[in-house]
Amino acid sequence: MTILPTLPKRLHGASVWMLYALGFIPAVFAFYLGATGQLPGNAIKEFEHLLGLWALRFLVATLAITPIRDLFGVNWLRYRRALGLLAFYYVLMHFLAYMVLDQMLRFPAIIADIARRPFITIGMTAFVLIIPLALTSNNWSIRRLGQRWNKLHKLVYVIAAAGALHFAMAVKVVGPEQMLYITLVAMLLLWRVVRTRFLRWKRSRTGFTRSIAATEKAAA
Repeated sequence: MTILPTLPKRLHGASVWMLYALGFIPAVFAFYLGATGQLPGNAIKEFEHLLGLWALRFLVATLAITPIRDLFGVNWLRYRRALGLLAFYYVLMHFLAYMVLDQMLRFPAIIADIARRPFITIGMTAFVLIIPLALTSNNWSIRRLGQRWNKLHKLVYVIAAAGALHFAMAVKVVGPEQMLYITLVAMLLLWRVVRTRFLRWKRSRTGFTRSIAATEKAAA
């Protein structure tokens, strides 16, 4: 049972839009820092890096919604779509920063970069995979696709793994920050493997507890 206060239902829609508004603040702030010359080193590379990092953070947050509900009883499912779309928007901005600001739309150089640098190949693959997820993140697609929608959106685990790998391979030395995101994504993937067993155990435990409570009540 969650110890957090429940948000009134009338505020659910407003809270989702508030999440969108807050979610774009890092991008706006990073752009401001870059435009005013306050980003260290190569400003374009740093801006590109920050956008990619926030994309990975929103992917991790999206995947964390279900484990948080399962383990702690905190139901934030209403925010999962917004977090997933924020992840897509940051991936898109990261991609555009690379294409326009970094490579200046020099397509031969971009194609060569994708072919010879594995971390860019992985990043581009993740970008291509996340597009259909973003396009189908609406109620109409859920109704239209049915069970196929669930199968399609399981790609988010592949995308998150690719994102963490892309982030780690983009640096010469894998440091604590890269290891943190690799570990988080690995834990979320592992949770998907053990979730069914955990929920089965949780249901059996709840049933056993209720049985004991009913027996004690009857005895009293």
